[in-house]
Amino acid sequence: MSKILVVEDEQKLAKFLELELQYEGYEVAIAPDGKEGLKVAQKINPDLILLDWMLPQMSGFDVCRQLRSLGCMIPIILLTARDEINDRVAGLDAGADDYIVKPFGIEELLSRLRVHLRKSNEEDPDELHFLDLSLNRRTREVKRGDRIIDLTATEYDLMEYLISHPRQVLTRDQILEKVWGYDFGGDSNIIEVYVRYLRLKLESNKEKRIIQTVRGVGYVLKD
Repeated sequence: MSKILVVEDEQKLAKFLELELQYEGYEVAIAPDGKEGLKVAQKINPDLILLDWMLPQMSGFDVCRQLRSLGCMIPIILLTARDEINDRVAGLDAGADDYIVKPFGIEELLSRLRVHLRKSNEEDPDELHFLDLSLNRRTREVKRGDRIIDLTATEYDLMEYLISHPRQVLTRDQILEKVWGYDFGGDSNIIEVYVRYLRLKLESNKEKRIIQTVRGVGYVLKD
């Protein structure tokens, strides 16, 4: 079931979209303003965002730019009454994938939504992203924003395992088994050592910490 985030301050329209999308089989989350939309998008990691342009707190235009600056590649469809060509260009330049002018037909919206979800599902499985962090399995290149991070083989294996399971708490036993193998007989503190190595490299430009410790359990990649 695909998750759709609707960021819309018009309550009647938001409720209408919620009911229509749920009827089509989607899981739906609603945010009433731009700041809340940005927060919810980062929290639930939806499959697609329907984003109103004119929002309180923070405009849809700014929400879109902020998400893209964080490395978020979720498909975004802007909903707006502004239909001038320069408005459309500005929205697309901000990082939106599509633009629908109000009032719109629900069938057109659903059709475009399906197209973007299908495109998203067809994206390269070797490219993994989490916020501003990216990992390419073919080239073994890891980036934080535009900065390339040089990792050893083991650091890369640990990073790949974490980014493959974003926001999922991974136990120390799971990490040892996946990264070091069943027959690992070394120091059990090896995970802490390599997590420290990764943090030093990921945060060398004072970026915020994304590898979090879950005391007594293991680690999780989250903002």
